[in-house]
Amino acid sequence: MTVPAFGLGTFRLKGQTVIDSVRDALELGYRAIDTAQIYDNEAEVGQAISGSGVPREDIYLTTKVWITEFKRDALLSSLHQSLQKLRTEQVDLALIHWPSPNDKVDVPMEEYLGALADAKAQGLTREIGISNFTIAQTRKAIEILGADAIATNQVEIHPYLQNRLLVPFLQEQGIHVTAYMSLAYGEVLKDPVIQSIAGAHQANAAQIALAWALQQGYSVIPSSTKRENLASNLLAQDLRLDADDMAAIAALDRNGREVDPPGLAPAWD
Repeated sequence: MTVPAFGLGTFRLKGQTVIDSVRDALELGYRAIDTAQIYDNEAEVGQAISGSGVPREDIYLTTKVWITEFKRDALLSSLHQSLQKLRTEQVDLALIHWPSPNDKVDVPMEEYLGALADAKAQGLTREIGISNFTIAQTRKAIEILGADAIATNQVEIHPYLQNRLLVPFLQEQGIHVTAYMSLAYGEVLKDPVIQSIAGAHQANAAQIALAWALQQGYSVIPSSTKRENLASNLLAQDLRLDADDMAAIAALDRNGREVDPPGLAPAWD
């Protein structure tokens, strides 16, 4: 497994805000940065990395290909554009951001995953993977690429949405799980169970939610615009929850999905 366990997410961060977040994160010791074409911040992320003083080879950089770029030539061209914006010759991981929505963009999975494999063969990315793929879609991706070629499936996971069908399937296939939306837009921070566990560990609720995911072997990519929160989130790596803590958080699952865009989201497991 080469996907780092802890990274910085940049969803919804734009302009100087994302530059400051990436700069602060790198100064604090983060060495994995996650962006996407649709975030419209690749240029700012590239600027922050370039100005950080941290060698590019020490940073694990991920971007994600948007659904409008699924035709083979468009996908490769879009990744070239991403590399220009990110000021790098190669990303470490390129993901398909969402599966083709009911094939409405009229590009079969064989074409866009094949193009992603071509991008790797051409050296545009070291690794490739998928995001927001269901079990059925992941099975098809495995048929096309082979499970060994899929570095991760990046999916929404937090205490309120634990993806108990998808996660075991991915683990059985040897496909790493990257959890996004780890704090459920802050909803889990208000949870009394999480807060109680945090108190017992002299930690905060965000650290507990992140530690819960890390302890299950997932990678996490929380974002923040505040330097103190970026620093605090890192400390989740030092926490160890006991069996009672993990069981209490397991009981919070309520299929509370936060990211479910109409016309784009698949039929979830």
